[in-house]
Amino acid sequence: MNDATRPGANGGAQPDFGWGIAPAGHRLPADTRLGPVQLQVADLERSLRYYQQVIGLRLLEKDGSGATLGAEDQRPLVVLKERPGSTPVPPRGRLGLYHFAILLPTREDLGRFLRHVGDLRQRIGASDHLVSEAVYLHDPDGLGIEVYADRPRSAWRAEGRELRMSTEPLRAHELLASAGDLPWAGLPDGTVIGHVHLHVGDLGSASSFYHDALGFDKVVWSYPGALFLSAGGYHHHLGVNTWAASERAAGEGDARLLEWTVELPRTEQVEATAESLVRAGYPVERPAPGEVVTRDPWGTLVRMRRGGAA
Repeated sequence: MNDATRPGANGGAQPDFGWGIAPAGHRLPADTRLGPVQLQVADLERSLRYYQQVIGLRLLEKDGSGATLGAEDQRPLVVLKERPGSTPVPPRGRLGLYHFAILLPTREDLGRFLRHVGDLRQRIGASDHLVSEAVYLHDPDGLGIEVYADRPRSAWRAEGRELRMSTEPLRAHELLASAGDLPWAGLPDGTVIGHVHLHVGDLGSASSFYHDALGFDKVVWSYPGALFLSAGGYHHHLGVNTWAASERAAGEGDARLLEWTVELPRTEQVEATAESLVRAGYPVERPAPGEVVTRDPWGTLVRMRRGGAA
């Protein structure tokens, strides 16, 4: 049995996706998905304006100090929690969130989004990663956001067991041409959180936690200063890197990622993941049935729960 066909959670064998290194023990199921991200922000109203007007999220629920936003299909994607006076992210980052990534259903959607942020004169970054095309922004607190669209899996390529990813200039004119004449109307039906990318203290500890204990496959490991992990042969549900200038993790008084969510199809898969973490020496809590929370070595909270079909 090779690395890519090791049994998944609860003994179910996974197909060979053509790339990736499976963990030696517990492995997340192929139909793992990500749920909402929760962010701490300094000014809720300011952030709501940004996430609705620039990113295109819709307000689903709001209380005095928090709000939940989603796409056209009402799927919750981003939860905002206000802490007045939160310190913005420094220009070169601190340990914790690098960016969270919103995955659009089609390349045409991404083209419309690119035209939209151009019309708003937003400052952006843009890259072609071979497996996807991406636009990068920062919210009013300096929290990183990626909005992207995947290329078809048939177009992805591997070298040995490693998926090929790179950072190349985005062909913006081609992407804009793909948008056609339809105007941007906010994040469309089918938009999801595609991945989360974190600043970490070192890649070895990150691999021990996220690969060996939590059960993600390694997918890209030779990218300078970074490691990319996923389930089900995806290019990455999680990226980790050592690029932050600060060695300090985001704390209570900082704008930051409060938590991110991994959704598994069945409760027993959540429990199997919890047992793997405990065996590896990482504490877990069970705040609700079918739900487990833990923290990575730098304090970032990961919530694992049973989730619906993506």
